[in-house]
Amino acid sequence: MEQKKKSYLFPICIMFALCFMIAFVTNLAGSMGIIVQDQFNTSNALSQLGTLANFIAYACMGIPGGILLKKKGYKVTALTAIAFGLVGVGIQFISGYAQSFAIYVVGAFISGFSMCLLNIVVMPMLNLLGGGGNKGNQMIQFGNTFNSLGGTLAPILLGYLMGTAVGDTQVSDAAPAMIIALSIFALALIVIACSSIPEPYKEKQEQTAPNQKDKHSPFSFVHFVLGAIAIFFYVGIEVGIPNTANLYMSNNPQVGPVVAGSLVGLYWLLMMVGRLIGGLVGAKVSSKTMLTVVSSLAILLVLCIIFVPANLVTIPYVGNVPLNMVCMVACGLCTSIMWGAIFNLSTEGLGKYTPMATGIFMTLVCGGGVLPYVQNLLADVPSIGYLGSYVLIAVALLYLLMYALIGSKNRNTDIIVD
Repeated sequence: MEQKKKSYLFPICIMFALCFMIAFVTNLAGSMGIIVQDQFNTSNALSQLGTLANFIAYACMGIPGGILLKKKGYKVTALTAIAFGLVGVGIQFISGYAQSFAIYVVGAFISGFSMCLLNIVVMPMLNLLGGGGNKGNQMIQFGNTFNSLGGTLAPILLGYLMGTAVGDTQVSDAAPAMIIALSIFALALIVIACSSIPEPYKEKQEQTAPNQKDKHSPFSFVHFVLGAIAIFFYVGIEVGIPNTANLYMSNNPQVGPVVAGSLVGLYWLLMMVGRLIGGLVGAKVSSKTMLTVVSSLAILLVLCIIFVPANLVTIPYVGNVPLNMVCMVACGLCTSIMWGAIFNLSTEGLGKYTPMATGIFMTLVCGGGVLPYVQNLLADVPSIGYLGSYVLIAVALLYLLMYALIGSKNRNTDIIVD
């Protein structure tokens, strides 16, 4: 038994590396909103079209990805994901020199296929290697720490690549960040191709009669359905909070893109800190308790974003910062552990339905594109503006609180899942 646990170390490290790439590439699209706005003269809403395309890809690939995982296993799914990532980021790289907004959006869309497939591989695998339950939640939280590291580096890097000039930045200015992403993808492709990854669900599927039909599905579990809706709102919250703040601060001449990128980077850094803490306490504190506490606190912080005066305060080594944006940064601690908690609560007790459930789950991750787009449609309305648009985030957080308190209980324990 001890030797078996040791054999899981390398697969766990691979999953952690993939966690890093998910956030790094996703935040390239999110943080490039101000660059796209400058080069192609778009509205706030259209500046988020790359993010929307990236996450809409989840809606297209989620269920097919779950089927791929069920039939071909984790390794093939991971390699397919990385191939999509190389193509997608490569196209975005080309778009800067082709001066084409359409090519950029296509690249973001293909990158979204990669991110969706990687999530389908990483989350159930970490939960499985952790042993499910609180231990599985703990492993997911540790993985999400690496996810936040990638999310932290992307906006900070792009902010410094842009410099202080607002109005003349171009997608080609982000070329170094994209080269980093392409290099990591290429390395991951080689490492995973040469690695051995446990395939428990694939092995189980091979032992099942091919014509045997199951009258149940992941949709038979109420707590999973409600959890999938919760993840739609959560990813929209996670992305919408910093993306809109980035536009808000970058378009303020007294703040600018460098400070904006640094603050957004701090948001993701606090997510990394929160996930590390979540990993340390995850085996002792239930996912339900975690989600209840952080959802409640996040609602209060978002209300502070809306109502706290936007007076400028000076933060050492950062610059002039609107006071309410300090609350935005603090939201990172709250959003940090939501993903792991929701995923753990939603898939708990699903057994053999986990691969397909994960695919469905990832389909709803498209909320990370839909909510920020809708939020910035609201921000384009003069009577609402950037700060008023955060009301949408507050409502979404309220649903997460309701899910933690009421909707997360497994009411379908009579279904056989072995």
